[in-house]
Amino acid sequence: MANTYTQLYTHLVFAVKYRQALILPTIREEVEKYMTTVLQQKKQKVLAIYLMPDHAHILIGQNPAIALSDTVKLIKVESTNFINEKQFIPVVFKWQEGFGAFSHSKSELDNVIKYILNQPQHHNKQSFQKEYLATLQRYDIEFKDEYLFEFFEENGNNI
Repeated sequence: MANTYTQLYTHLVFAVKYRQALILPTIREEVEKYMTTVLQQKKQKVLAIYLMPDHAHILIGQNPAIALSDTVKLIKVESTNFINEKQFIPVVFKWQEGFGAFSHSKSELDNVIKYILNQPQHHNKQSFQKEYLATLQRYDIEFKDEYLFEFFEENGNNI
C-alpha cells in the first residue's frame, strides 16, 4: 500500500475583529500554547507562532488530510471560545473573516521562523497593513481592497 508524503509549510496570518488590540501581553503566551495544542491535535506541526495584540502569525507544517480553510476555521473558533470562556478580556473576542496563507520551501523556514518570532521588533518599523500588502505583492497575489482585512489608523479611521 502506498503512503502519502508531503512537505507543506504554510505561514498563516489573520486579524482580530476591528483590529482591536485585544491580545494583551498578559494572555499572549497562554493563548499561543492553547492554539498550538489545538493544531497539534489535528496533526498540524506548529513551527512558529506569535500573537500580536491585533493579529496572528502561525507557521505550520501542514497536514495534507485537512483542508487549509478548515484548519484556519478550527483555530479561530477554538481560540475565540478559549479567550471568551476564560474571560481574559472585558469584551467579546472575535477574529475578522478571512486569512492570508503563504507557502514556503524548507530552505526558507529559518528566516520565516525568525520573522514570526520577531514580530514586535518588525512592527516597530512597519505597520501590519504595509506588511500585509507588501506580502501580497511579493507573492504576486491579486486582491481587491474591499476583501482585505479591515485596516484602521490609530485615530480609528478605516483605511
